[in-house]
Amino acid sequence: MGYLGEDIKKLGFGLMRLPQKEGLIDVEQVKEMVDLFLEAGFTYFDTAWAYAGSEDAIRQALVERYPRERFQLATKNAAWINCKTKEEAYAQFDTSLKQTGAGYFDFYLLHNLGESRTEYFDRFDMWNWVQEKKRAGLIKHVGFSFHSTPEELEAILTAHPEMEFVQLQINYADWDNPAVQSRRCYEVARKHGKPVVIMEPVKGGMLATPPKSVEKILKDVEPEHSVASWAVRFAANLEGVITVLSGMSNVEQMKDNLSYMRSFTGLTEKQQKTLTEAQEELKRIPLIPCTTCNYCAKVCPEGIGISGSFTAMNYFTLYRDLEVAKGQEGWLVGGHGRKSASECVQCGKCEEVCPQHIHIRDQLVQVSETILK
Repeated sequence: MGYLGEDIKKLGFGLMRLPQKEGLIDVEQVKEMVDLFLEAGFTYFDTAWAYAGSEDAIRQALVERYPRERFQLATKNAAWINCKTKEEAYAQFDTSLKQTGAGYFDFYLLHNLGESRTEYFDRFDMWNWVQEKKRAGLIKHVGFSFHSTPEELEAILTAHPEMEFVQLQINYADWDNPAVQSRRCYEVARKHGKPVVIMEPVKGGMLATPPKSVEKILKDVEPEHSVASWAVRFAANLEGVITVLSGMSNVEQMKDNLSYMRSFTGLTEKQQKTLTEAQEELKRIPLIPCTTCNYCAKVCPEGIGISGSFTAMNYFTLYRDLEVAKGQEGWLVGGHGRKSASECVQCGKCEEVCPQHIHIRDQLVQVSETILK
């Protein structure tokens, strides 16, 4: 696409969910996937210091087997994970260089900015540090990945216009989801003139198996294509996108993605209309109408993670995947220092301030009985 002076096709290989064999990454299968990916003309690989075993696996499967100019490699620095000093945060870069053997990184990201995590990058002066690495030739392009509100993204990009790109969670299910706000985050990035790398286009695999009514809409129009292909193409169709990362976990997923992305030039009018119908069908599924305004959190005497609990419950309602819903609840509630729905004392203060007039107490009971059982 020519963004940032790089020749990058619209499909990127996300290395967070690599195939496993006996509890370890199956490097031989990764090699086969890498070969297919490069043979099809794709070149962008995305790993991270925090992806256990991923940097080492891509060294073996890619870096040691192909000339360095054949590919672009991205990795990330998660300064908020167990770092008490700037030296510990900076050391992640050296570890990544050693584990990948790449010599330099085409794209280097400050990992998962937003909420309390951003403060670590500020405290350790990593904005200036990463520019020093760029001047030293160890990084070609600097950006960050982001999981939070459009207001926070606006603040970060205003404070740091030197950032060259942003990595955002974007998919057709989250496009207008008030809990994720994909569209608004994308619009903020574009307003600042930042090209976007898209992550989670298939929502961690959920849009490969969407609700049956949504699947029917997509399959009726293109029975020959996978349901997941619609999600990747939706993301790739957006303007200003460097690449769309797909976290492929086996050779079959790789072949499927290559089958439709090899010659992708954009969605037709009919395809765009079909995706709009799928989005409207998702909206018809009865969900808890929480907008994550978190007024309830400000008055809850017990510190219950109300909006996080509701997001997890909505995941379960949409995709009927209890393990994913439990994972969401664990991260959005306990991971953010809040108490679980089961600890609600039913005082009702939350309902007095809820702009959506949600019967919060009843819904928290439902969360406890469904997700926390």
